[in-house]
Amino acid sequence: MSQTLSSSTLLVVALAPLVGAIAAGVLGTKFGGNVIGRRLSHSVTILGVLLSFVLSVMTLQSVVVDGARFNETIYTWMVVGDLKMEIGFLVDGLTAMMMCVVTFVSLMVHIYTVGYMEEDEGYNRFFAYISLFTFSMLMLVMSNNMLQLFFGWEAVGLVSYLLIGFWFNKPSAIFANMKAFLVNRVGDFGFILGIGLLVAYTGSLNYSEVFAQSGELAKLTLPGTDWMLITVACICLFIGAMGKSAQFPLHVWLPDSMEGPTPISALIHAATMVTAGIFMVARMSPLFELSDTALNFILIIGGITALFMGFLGIIQNDIKRIVAYSTLSQLGYMTVALGASAYSVAVFHLMTHAFFKALLFLAAGSVIMGVHHNQDIRWMGGLRKYMPITWLTCLLGSLALIGTPFFSGFYSKDEIIMAVHASQLPAAGFAYFAVLAGVFITAFYSFRLYFLVFHGKERFDQNPDAHHGHDDHGHHGHDSKPHESPWVVTVPLILLAIPSVLIGFFTIGPMLFGDFFKDAIFVNAEIHQAMTLLGEEFHGPVALALHGFMAAPFWLALAGVVSAYYLYMVNPALPAAIKRRVMPIYTLLENKYYMDWFNENVLAPAARGLGTALWKVGDQAVIDGAVVNGSWRIVGWISGVVRKFQTGYLYDYALTMVLGIFVLMTYFVWLK
Repeated sequence: MSQTLSSSTLLVVALAPLVGAIAAGVLGTKFGGNVIGRRLSHSVTILGVLLSFVLSVMTLQSVVVDGARFNETIYTWMVVGDLKMEIGFLVDGLTAMMMCVVTFVSLMVHIYTVGYMEEDEGYNRFFAYISLFTFSMLMLVMSNNMLQLFFGWEAVGLVSYLLIGFWFNKPSAIFANMKAFLVNRVGDFGFILGIGLLVAYTGSLNYSEVFAQSGELAKLTLPGTDWMLITVACICLFIGAMGKSAQFPLHVWLPDSMEGPTPISALIHAATMVTAGIFMVARMSPLFELSDTALNFILIIGGITALFMGFLGIIQNDIKRIVAYSTLSQLGYMTVALGASAYSVAVFHLMTHAFFKALLFLAAGSVIMGVHHNQDIRWMGGLRKYMPITWLTCLLGSLALIGTPFFSGFYSKDEIIMAVHASQLPAAGFAYFAVLAGVFITAFYSFRLYFLVFHGKERFDQNPDAHHGHDDHGHHGHDSKPHESPWVVTVPLILLAIPSVLIGFFTIGPMLFGDFFKDAIFVNAEIHQAMTLLGEEFHGPVALALHGFMAAPFWLALAGVVSAYYLYMVNPALPAAIKRRVMPIYTLLENKYYMDWFNENVLAPAARGLGTALWKVGDQAVIDGAVVNGSWRIVGWISGVVRKFQTGYLYDYALTMVLGIFVLMTYFVWLK
């Protein structure tokens, strides 16, 4: 371990946002008597996250330049036999990169929130929540053991519940946060089963100790079956990732999470909660590399999510929901990369996506503010001249999202597509088709949003559902014309636009083909050769981008942009005509493949029936009736019988003793 990384510094990185959250959440709310005001609440939380970001950058520099590493226990919570339950940090290239991404995006969201939530009554409470969210994510990515990983995992789920339902007087927000909470519990059940299997057979929660026994785990089968233990454990772990990272069919919570304020949409969907599953699988790569079955499963789930969630983005009219379905699709891309054993590519896309997706969400929020909290893109148009900074940054984010050569999103998406194409796994064929078709779909819905919002006729004064006066967001309408957002909103947009354009160009070499992840990610290159083949074809970021202009993904993206321009700018009557001709397909998409209907009308009643049966039969009849009440009845009956022998006469007791001795003597003679 290098001495350049100290446990004290790492503790400050993790705990600084927690201190800010406690200060704003206790002293800045009614709970603590409103001791500090709004200015001090946002100042202390922003300073906490800023401190974490600065120290994270310093940590990354030490890791990259000096080769510093850290893997130590900070605190031992308890010891049960040989099992140690500890709090500890593991810092390598993967962790250091995640620390910087999480803290930078969170810092931008904190600053942005000052302007966006300016008039909201829950201002201080909101800052407490997002700062607590940052602490939870840092504990997750910095963990060196599965106990702390699970703590961070559940903590981000809990705080996301609080954030999605932040406006707790809105029934739709309460429904959305409960939906997110319950769907994530389904995934987390699989996650804890996977952790339990690993602990049961390795006797440890520590990553290093579990990975050291991976070879032995690969030889074991699940008792009573012929299933490979490592396959079952990895699939269980990935089910947890399916819930947290919103993979089909556990994706249904994420679009509804748009009921929360826009800043948390950026925080949840960009660099924190939804990327936790991607990070976890990359961290567990030594285990996943041992099971081709698990990798094929991951490829199929990722391919379905990348393609079919993109289709849903085409028909959305809510600006935030379009970006949300874009997130679902891009998470599918990351998952596909994991299945192709291109873990570093998945994490690379996680990083680039964090910047341009946070940018797009915050730009969407800026648009919503500019048009007085209308979210329907059909009633926008022509905003380019009113909101020039928002327009330009949104354009840059959209170009990065669709994979335009030289933009950061190009480098990560292009490598994912190439990695899946190079994979030899049976499911790679479907996944390759899904991610390739997804390029056209992504470009189409992204620029449908862009053209309808920033170009064409001005329609913001024709909205029949326009807010008047005070709205759900706690803002007040002023004039009817759109306006550019204040500097606390536009500065984060500019700062996020810079890495959205540049970071892929400067980091693709070291992150994918250098030593950046050398001791954090393990790939069995003899069996899974995708990364080896990508390395042979990589000749620098410039050559890759120039080649990208001749590759299929670029032309598919260009076709998507041109199609969106023609349909919504040149011939705007055509989409309605197409809709009438394909109404059954449109209805299917509008109902989100009827997944919500199935969950609410089939799974929920079945779960309720099972719960009722367990309550009536298991609890009331068996536990209360047979075990609890039955036991005291038996004891009472035995007591009633025994009581008859308690006569109080000495000759009765003497007779009992003689009979007892006779029985014992007879028993021992019989034994001989």
